[in-house]
Amino acid sequence: MTGTARSNGTSRRTVVTGLGIAAPNGLGVESYWKATREGVHGIRRITRFDPSQYPARLAGEIHGFSAEEHLPGRLIPQTDRMTRLALVGADCAFADAGVQPGDLPEYDMGVVTASSSGGFEFGQRELQNLWSKGGRYVSAYQSFAWFYAVNSGQISIRNGMRGPSGVVVSDQAGGLDALAQARRQIRRGTRLVVSGGIDASLCPWGWVAQLASGRLSTAEDPERAYLPFDAAARGHVPGEGGALLILEDAESARERRAPRVYGEIAGYGATFDPRPGSDRRRGPGLQKAIELALEDAGAEPGEIGVVFADAAAVPDLDRIEAEAITKVFGPHGVPVTAPKAMTGRLYSGAASLDVATALLAMRDGVVPPTPHVTLADTYDIDLVTAEARPTPGLRAALVLARGHGGFNSAVVVRAAGQ
Repeated sequence: MTGTARSNGTSRRTVVTGLGIAAPNGLGVESYWKATREGVHGIRRITRFDPSQYPARLAGEIHGFSAEEHLPGRLIPQTDRMTRLALVGADCAFADAGVQPGDLPEYDMGVVTASSSGGFEFGQRELQNLWSKGGRYVSAYQSFAWFYAVNSGQISIRNGMRGPSGVVVSDQAGGLDALAQARRQIRRGTRLVVSGGIDASLCPWGWVAQLASGRLSTAEDPERAYLPFDAAARGHVPGEGGALLILEDAESARERRAPRVYGEIAGYGATFDPRPGSDRRRGPGLQKAIELALEDAGAEPGEIGVVFADAAAVPDLDRIEAEAITKVFGPHGVPVTAPKAMTGRLYSGAASLDVATALLAMRDGVVPPTPHVTLADTYDIDLVTAEARPTPGLRAALVLARGHGGFNSAVVVRAAGQ
């Protein structure tokens, strides 16, 4: 059955059959999930370069990853860390889904990923070549443009995938926007799409660019640096990693007897905040994005068993998010968690990792914690803090993400069999 032979329509269910996870507190699905349930931190002082001259010195780094163990030698000089992590993540996701890409028609498989801060390391390397070695000049714009497409392109080339492909650029919200675009392609007839995001920009050039946002925490204690919804919130800690997911048409997954179905991408909503000072009648759009996602999923607020928060750890942004959750679900109306407090904000990789975490939470009936955070008494949310919370019968979750500049996205995921 080829992609062109499949009928169009919005009734097709999009399910997740494979996960590839690379995170600062765990490589691989079960390693990451065990650490996240137990509240294990992956934030520490940067080791990829000397951070002593910068005001912020902590990050969520991935340790123990060796691209040489997983990728052909010819790819190493052609890629940077972000792409290597993504290629290995895609391989792991395919293996988890029980898919051999060569067994499927090449036009039935697509790739839709997110990108945000990738390209910095590649651009820095090119500039160093220019300055010190007389190397070929590549502008910053060219390096970013190239890397916005490289993950998707490298994954598709490596796996012989000629179906719909693309890259979504909406900062932290991109991981959800990519999954939504992948769902659209599946509804149009594509059998399988690799989607999500893996990001990495822990290099001096990338670090300076992130500092310019004014949102990085300058705390020195890893356990007190990234504290969303805490009275001591002082900004976020950056990190590297994320998750790539194998999305399939549910009927196609049944036909090929997929070894597992983690759940369904059931609903999606996105809005854009007005430019500050441009329209006083319009407020932040996060609440509307939540409502749109619930409507798209055909779900009532009471069906949602947990909310995975964007968790900016900037007081004004935390207040906006807490108010949006409270208005939709009521005061303390739904458990809320922010496991990214253990990994740092992974930019375009963060939201897809939250979706993967939500699927694992539903699989095992447990909500992971937001460790080291004490909920400020100004927020009327039920934040799961010190320890994981057993939640039998957890069947639906909401994942929120916001991108710098006004992007708001929300995705509803349902457990398998719902």
